[in-house]
Amino acid sequence: MNRLDEIFASEATALVTYLCAGDPSVDESLPLFQALADAGADVLEIGVPFSDPGADGPAIQRSAERALAAGATLEKVLEMTGKIQGDSAKVLFGYLNPFLSYGYERLAARCVEVGIHGLLVVDCPPEEEPELRAALDAHNIHPILLIAPTTPDDRIAALGPSAGGFAYYVSMTGVTGAAFQGGQALVDRIARVRKLAGLPVAVGFGIATPEDAASVASGADGVVVGSALVRIVEANGAEAAAELSKLTSALKAAI
Repeated sequence: MNRLDEIFASEATALVTYLCAGDPSVDESLPLFQALADAGADVLEIGVPFSDPGADGPAIQRSAERALAAGATLEKVLEMTGKIQGDSAKVLFGYLNPFLSYGYERLAARCVEVGIHGLLVVDCPPEEEPELRAALDAHNIHPILLIAPTTPDDRIAALGPSAGGFAYYVSMTGVTGAAFQGGQALVDRIARVRKLAGLPVAVGFGIATPEDAASVASGADGVVVGSALVRIVEANGAEAAAELSKLTSALKAAI
């Protein structure tokens, strides 16, 4: 069984944490991801730096810029991922261009080698790259798909069979790092997405505090936190592990 399936089969709400790999450098980002895993993150979203991260807000954009300036590449990110210890599931998160350039079959095979369980491509609807999906399916790598507040019901139902692991529900329109908007409307929407997609639902975008996470956990199968962790790296650089661990532990306790 794919590790993502094991995690989301649990009754506990999963904590999904994101960092951009290679920030502040590839070697220095390894202990930062390790800190997240050791502090209780169930799923590590490993961001592949890209020059035009259109879905991301300023914090993650700056993180990608720092990583690229430090020489991060997709292959270096994969090598680093293979060194992360523990039983957290790993999802490679990025934009299509680096994956297309690398080669889909080569990418899927390397994901298996380094222990990656899912691939989230922000800017690629599932109909657009059947070769990528075929390569992932052949290696039991789950394609993680995004669902937005504006996604109509018939589209959600159509996406479900094309996805695996969990559905990533974007809590708001806009980019990452904006102010979180929770409430009963979000809880109701999560339940509808879960029913239509037939998948566990993890919610991201804007979740920054343990209070935010607890609010989402009341209705979601997973809580995704990214920009708040990226800001810690921006403020502390290679010395960010302790603060990352502190926030991750608090988030885990809250959910």
